[in-house]
Amino acid sequence: MGEFVRLEVADGVGTIRLDRPKMNALNVQVQEEIRAAAVEATERDDVKAVVVYGGERVFAAGADIKEMADMSYTDMVKRSGPLQSAVGAVARIPKPVVAAITGYALGGGCELALCADIRIAADNATLGQPEILLGIIPGAGGTQRLTRLVGPSKAKDLIFTGRFVKADEALAIGLVDRVVPAESVYDEALAWAKQFSGAASYAIRAAKESIDRGSEVDLETGLEIERQQFAALFATEDRSIGMASFVENGPGKAEFVGR
Repeated sequence: MGEFVRLEVADGVGTIRLDRPKMNALNVQVQEEIRAAAVEATERDDVKAVVVYGGERVFAAGADIKEMADMSYTDMVKRSGPLQSAVGAVARIPKPVVAAITGYALGGGCELALCADIRIAADNATLGQPEILLGIIPGAGGTQRLTRLVGPSKAKDLIFTGRFVKADEALAIGLVDRVVPAESVYDEALAWAKQFSGAASYAIRAAKESIDRGSEVDLETGLEIERQQFAALFATEDRSIGMASFVENGPGKAEFVGR
């Protein structure tokens, strides 16, 4: 368990909890603790889905600018790769991941939220990629993941201007998937994640990999990725359980074992 980031597990759901007062600034230590928590969530069989949460006050207000201010070009050449891969470790979790966004999700905090499969935001949440106002650009995946999520025109508007986006606009442009009252954000995210506690884990993994990898290639290659993943699931115990249950009892009644 890290000093500022921890993985809390209950009822099949792992919560990656950021807790670096006051604003969950993502310094190098926090970045590496996020990586460690993501790896642990990936490896633990008792974690079926993951919530990324910064607490009731703020998701993450961005990188630690004080730490970055004195870095040279060569310093950042060395650090930029680990920065991307630390945040990206959340995107690589082969399980459903939901970001529960309260308060601010700015810069690196927004990029962390972009690594989730879906985003549930408080009605008073604020998101954005304001790096341009510092004379830089997003460096933890923002130019790529934001563009893939909302399209190039909207991504350019947000990144070129650095402007903040309130929850209602974030929902309208597809930056978040649901907006709920601030006091309900974590509970809503937890409820979404809990629905996978008894799911066919390898089928979920195959679906996520097919979607994520397929979205980065041409259609024919994507279809081949899907075909291989589809066929491979016929080697799983859950496939046998699921089909036998369907034949005997109809859909939605299988009790999967995660193998």
